Amino acid sequence: MSQQSVPATPSNFAVWFEYSLGSSLALRKTIDILIAGKRKFDAATNHELYITYVAPQAAADPLGDLPEQLSGLIATAQQFLNTAVTDNQTHIKALGEVSSEAAASSDPRTIISKLVDELSKATARAATLEANFAATSEELDSIRDSLKAAEQRSNTDALTGLANRHSMDEFLRLAQIAAMEKDEALSVFLIDIDHFKKFNDDYGHQVGDQVLRLVAKVLQEGVREVDLAARYGGEELIAVLPGADLEACTSVAERIRRRIAEAKLTRRATGKEIGSITVSIGVSQFRLAESAEAMIERCDRGLYQAKRLGRNRTVTETELEPEAGAA
Repeated sequence: MSQQSVPATPSNFAVWFEYSLGSSLALRKTIDILIAGKRKFDAATNHELYITYVAPQAAADPLGDLPEQLSGLIATAQQFLNTAVTDNQTHIKALGEVSSEAAASSDPRTIISKLVDELSKATARAATLEANFAATSEELDSIRDSLKAAEQRSNTDALTGLANRHSMDEFLRLAQIAAMEKDEALSVFLIDIDHFKKFNDDYGHQVGDQVLRLVAKVLQEGVREVDLAARYGGEELIAVLPGADLEACTSVAERIRRRIAEAKLTRRATGKEIGSITVSIGVSQFRLAESAEAMIERCDRGLYQAKRLGRNRTVTETELEPEAGAA
């Protein structure tokens, strides 16, 4: 902190303490990039580092509670292995006894009979062990599929099928680090459905949900595979575009806005066409070391400026009105 002229405030100390511990790889990478770029650790940068990497941290143990079923399977597998080891030791001992008898006996029929008996026992034990492991393997496959489905559900918004807010936050955090490491652009745009409340009031929430799903579908189809489309909250959707500058991001946002305005929506119950759907969009580009909240806040200001100007339009951070920027 002394080398970088960082004031020893409680929040700054918390940031650099985490940096020294190395418990946050994202924080370490970010600070290392800033130091390498000879970035000044001014009050704004220090504040962004604190609210992005320290303030939101929760002391959650990722290995907290293993599912009881999985714990039971692990115990069962351990029991199978212990049984197999014991059986193998018994088998070796029995073969040793047969070997000793063979050395002292002149009747090969007795020796052969005992060998066949031991081999039969070994075969039966192996078959039982194989069957037990096969059943356990099937159950593990089932648990794996269930965990995969649960992970998918935890990262997906149930209504729209887009990524949810939690998934978007994680994706954007990694995208910010990558943008700083590679010195590449990163942009986002925020969509809000115009007069969404009116759809709910005039046609009911089912139609409102239908409108939201339609906009989500157009958004998902309008971005690249490397991008992320997510539900930000309520009727707001967001897209994160790694490697795209403000101009490229605005072009994508405008294309999506026009496609939504051209879409036709009909009521499923009556087949009657509903009024046109339009959206307002705000666009911003990532600035070195800023928090995700700061970047999205500029999107939000652009979005509401678009609404003030009549809706159904896209406003970038460079078009923000002076008074809005000052606020």
